[in-house]
Amino acid sequence: MNLEIRELTTDILIIGGGTAGCFAALTLAEQSSCQVLIAEKANIKRSGCLAAGVNALNAYIVKGETPDTYLNYVRKDAAGVIREDLVYSLAQRLNQVTAKMESLGLVIQKDERGEYVARGRRNIKINGENIKPLLAAAVEKQKQITVLNRVNIIDYMLKDKRVIGAYGFSLDENIFYAIRANAVICSTGGAAGLYRPNNPGFSRHKMWYSPFNTGAGYAMGIRAGAEMTTFEMRFIALRCKDTIAPTGTIAQGVGAPQVNGRGELYETNYGVPSTPIRMYSTVMENLQGRGPCYLETKGKSPAVEQDLYKAYLNMAPAQTLKWLESGKGPSQENVEIEGTEPYIVGGHTASGYWVDTWRATTLEGLYAAGDVAGGSPQKYVTGCFAEGEIAALAALNYLKDKTPAQTEMVLSLPSVDAEEVRQKRDEVQAFLNPSHPSRYSIEQLEEAMQKVMDIYAGGISSNYLVNSQKLNLAKVKIKELLKISQTLKAGDLHELMLIYEVIDRLYVCLTLIEHLLARRETRWHCFQENADFPEKDDQHFLKYVNSRYQQGKIEILYRDLVTKDVNYEHHH
Repeated sequence: MNLEIRELTTDILIIGGGTAGCFAALTLAEQSSCQVLIAEKANIKRSGCLAAGVNALNAYIVKGETPDTYLNYVRKDAAGVIREDLVYSLAQRLNQVTAKMESLGLVIQKDERGEYVARGRRNIKINGENIKPLLAAAVEKQKQITVLNRVNIIDYMLKDKRVIGAYGFSLDENIFYAIRANAVICSTGGAAGLYRPNNPGFSRHKMWYSPFNTGAGYAMGIRAGAEMTTFEMRFIALRCKDTIAPTGTIAQGVGAPQVNGRGELYETNYGVPSTPIRMYSTVMENLQGRGPCYLETKGKSPAVEQDLYKAYLNMAPAQTLKWLESGKGPSQENVEIEGTEPYIVGGHTASGYWVDTWRATTLEGLYAAGDVAGGSPQKYVTGCFAEGEIAALAALNYLKDKTPAQTEMVLSLPSVDAEEVRQKRDEVQAFLNPSHPSRYSIEQLEEAMQKVMDIYAGGISSNYLVNSQKLNLAKVKIKELLKISQTLKAGDLHELMLIYEVIDRLYVCLTLIEHLLARRETRWHCFQENADFPEKDDQHFLKYVNSRYQQGKIEILYRDLVTKDVNYEHHH
């Protein structure tokens, strides 16, 4: 199978057509005449974390709250290690991006006074099953936006330490793409599938985070030498057992507390309630023999039960089906809860690219938005919209700096060496032309990676606990798997994509392990539970753990906290 080289050019390339990517494209179309190209591995109509819909916007400034109170909440929940400038700048935009989505047709629930229906201090209820199709339809109406669906981007195109585009391949045709651009926005999402999941075999896809988000954006940045941040702040979701459906709708929406198998409240026994503590307290109750743990819904009214049925049909139908098939709804039986495997994600926690206040990465010409951008936890859907908007405006200003002062954008793309493009194509094609079959299948390598991470890097089987001895073993084993990955062979383009997904995950695993080793304290229970250093150490670690991958080695950097009133710029 031979891949034909196809070269494309655009003003701004957006890698990943999910939440942040689509919103960035819409912003660019509304604010400029530049040409925008979205490269999406799936199809923007149903890709990314919003593919199946969502029933609430969990980041919104409701009446009585302000961007400052939102910042205070995030700071407290993340034990002080956040980029305040990032959190505050997106908090200021949460309501305006919500209004934009409503104008596109998103149904936001309202009360009899016409006010949005709040769910807690920062959330509003929506009918969001079609949120992604609405975004896609808005994008497709813009003539200056081109969408390249079913194209898997694998690496950045670099020239003189500047990102000038990206390489990828089609999943439907024998085409290798070399896409040049004056600026690139990465919005590929976080990383699932690094660890062995809750459910084995056929049901392994039943996980909290999108199983198709494989850390590609992280891995491309790592390989290109971009600075990354806070990978050690993993996210472990507290979910409904077996279905891995969200628990917030029950806990916040109907006020159901967490109880153990004896019916006792337990969360506050382990510290001030926070996202990590909700998970940690549940693990500890089970370890101490007081499980299983539940959300206490028994006794709720039939009306509340019906609301829960409808809410989960909007985002996690398996949970509603489970209730109906068992014949026992949440009003008759408490909902059992469990933790998921760890994920690396910048939307709930703070893992991702180290960006400046305007979401520029440490690589010139490259911007990051959404789950792939680090430093700003608790951004959720609307925070990803806001970051897409910020990154788009920053990329636009970058283009204006690079072109003459004219009304229309002038496309003056940097050249790329034709031989370099051919070498990259040949590197990809080597996986498709197996002169010698691989000793290992793609699935075997993926399962080996997940087993290593589960046992040695703090997965479910080890109750999320890490220590330096196990992490160093994990590092050795993941490096071995990375070598083996270069011998894998693909029978078709789909298998070629799967190979690159495994390779990307392995690079993310290596970076994660180094970050877990570097934070010699326990700051976020379960998320980053270090048996060697079980206490929080503000004296030495109230700072960011960052990293750079250079010449095959990961260099760790520690950076001081950034406050909200600073316009942070990179100092290379």
